[in-house]
Amino acid sequence: MTPTAYLTAHAGALPALLRRLVAVQTVNPPGCDYATMSALLAAELSARGLKTRRLRVPDRELKQVLPAGQHAFPRYNVLGLWRVPGAKKTLHFNAHYDVVPVGGEWRHGDAFSGAVERGWIYGRGTADMKGSIAALLLALEALRATGTAPRVNVEVSFTADEETDSALGTDWLVRHVPLRADYAVVMEGGEGPRICCGHNGVVWLEVRVHGRAAHGSRPEQGVNAFEKMAALVCELESYKEALAGRRFVTPEGVVMRPTINVGGVFAQGPGGKINTVPDSASFSIDRRVLADESLADAERELRAFLAAAARRIPGCRISVAKTTESSPCFTPPEGPFFRAMADSVGRVRRAPARFSVTSGFTDMHFFAHRLGIPTVGYGPGGQREHGIDERARLGDLRRTARVYADLLGSFSD
Repeated sequence: MTPTAYLTAHAGALPALLRRLVAVQTVNPPGCDYATMSALLAAELSARGLKTRRLRVPDRELKQVLPAGQHAFPRYNVLGLWRVPGAKKTLHFNAHYDVVPVGGEWRHGDAFSGAVERGWIYGRGTADMKGSIAALLLALEALRATGTAPRVNVEVSFTADEETDSALGTDWLVRHVPLRADYAVVMEGGEGPRICCGHNGVVWLEVRVHGRAAHGSRPEQGVNAFEKMAALVCELESYKEALAGRRFVTPEGVVMRPTINVGGVFAQGPGGKINTVPDSASFSIDRRVLADESLADAERELRAFLAAAARRIPGCRISVAKTTESSPCFTPPEGPFFRAMADSVGRVRRAPARFSVTSGFTDMHFFAHRLGIPTVGYGPGGQREHGIDERARLGDLRRTARVYADLLGSFSD
């Protein structure tokens, strides 16, 4: 029996496995159930014959990185290795197991049910990105069960905290653990016929406007931080227009432009009251950085614009703090690994593969830039990631398992 035939015969195993993964509520923040999830994933890899390690991030590093309220939530990363006799190169697969928090009313009541309806499986993490984990585990199972040895060594990492900044997840793993990887597949960013060869970066800033409090009946005695903030936000319209003039063209011909999103998080100072002139107001800026832009240059430019704009507004004093950043990434899709990935996607999807760049950010840059190895992004994708009724199509999950199995059974360098 071939791996493809095995996957067809065991099609029902994939939603059952994914339902088990989704049921573990690895919500981040704060980082719930990481111990349970990492133990489960380590057991699944071991059951497929991989030599597996479960790596706990030292508590002292948690205290350096995480807010005080999250120090009681340990971080774990899982690393597995399948050594293939005679293989000189190693192909690494990476996925994060944390998910974003849940809100609202879900179609099936429980956001972690893994309910199946009309060819879709619902639940937080089905699309982002426990579906990818289930697809890879089934692909590895198919190879083992059919006695199909890959032509490369296989290294697998399941990591924490991608939904915040990956500092204690993939970033920590790459910095602290000697990996064997010569090539990498980060299992998100591309889907269907599209293979991801790059992603945008991001800079998140918090802008705080400082005013002076006064009684609401005598506003002229204060400096209204909210009004100054509103004026500053209006100034950002010209910055948006400047960004719209820049472009990056992906290998498939899509034109991408840098963007900013203003005010995803905004707040007043602690003394806020309807009859008090606000002495503090803050808002956030999400600046998406194109694949060919410099992260440092983008931050420097935005800070300079904010400072100049504040000077144009009488009485406007600001302070700016960076809350997080993630590097952009792009690798021209050339060479044997990219061709092999395109061939596997084409065979399974029965359509020519295309190389794309995603507007979001993933953990690809840790492999492509930090390790300097050829890296792609590919997974089953889905719909409504980070939203109510997140879901993944069962057909796409199964096809992705076939792509992974095909790649492992055919690629060598």
